[in-house]
Amino acid sequence: MTAPTAATDRLRYAALGDSYTIGTALPREVDRWPDRLVAAVGAGPPGLDLVANLGVNGFTSADVIEAELPRLDELQPQFISLLVGVNDVVQGVTPERYRMNAARILDTLLASLAAGRIVTVATPDYTVTPQGGAFGDPVVQSAGIRAINAILRELATDRGIAFVDIHDLSLRAADDRSLVAGDGLHPSGAQYALWVERIEPVVQGLLKG
Repeated sequence: MTAPTAATDRLRYAALGDSYTIGTALPREVDRWPDRLVAAVGAGPPGLDLVANLGVNGFTSADVIEAELPRLDELQPQFISLLVGVNDVVQGVTPERYRMNAARILDTLLASLAAGRIVTVATPDYTVTPQGGAFGDPVVQSAGIRAINAILRELATDRGIAFVDIHDLSLRAADDRSLVAGDGLHPSGAQYALWVERIEPVVQGLLKG
C-alpha cells in the first residue's frame, strides 16, 4: 500500500459494508458515519481521506467479498473500516457461513494492511425501529444480529483488529425516534453521531499507534 503524502499526511480510507456504511435514507453524505469519522479525526497528522465508501444497500458478507474487496487494488487504501452482517441475518445466511466469509474478508485485508489500520464495527439492531418488524420475527432477528456481532468481535480480536460495539447505541432508537432516518428503518445522522463518539477514540488510538 502507498504511504501518506507529505503534503497532507492523511491516510487513504475506504469504508466497506452495507446500508449502514453507505448511509441509506440520509439526505446528506456528511451525515454518514464514515464521513463523520473523517471530520471527527481531523486533519491529523495522521488524518483520514475518505477515498471510497463502498457500502451498498442490501449487501451481505459474500457481496463484500465479490464486489468490494476487488476494488481495493485500484483504491490502495491505507485504512479500512468494515461493518457487515445485517443482510446475512435477513437473508438467512447461517452463522457458520457468515464466520467463513468474515474471516476471509479480514484475512484478505491483513494481506495488505497491518491490523492497526483496520477497524470493525458492530451491526446495529434495526428491530427496534418502526419498520423493524417488516423483515421477520424481531426476537429471532435480534438474536441473529447479536450472534453475528459476537462472531465478528471474536474474529477481529483473534487477529488483533479493533472491534467497536455500537449495538447498545442502536437500541436507544426504541425510545428516541430522532435516532431513526425518514424511512423508519435506518439510523439517522443523530444516531451515527453517537456511533462516531465511540468509534473516533478507537481510530485515533490506531492512527497514533
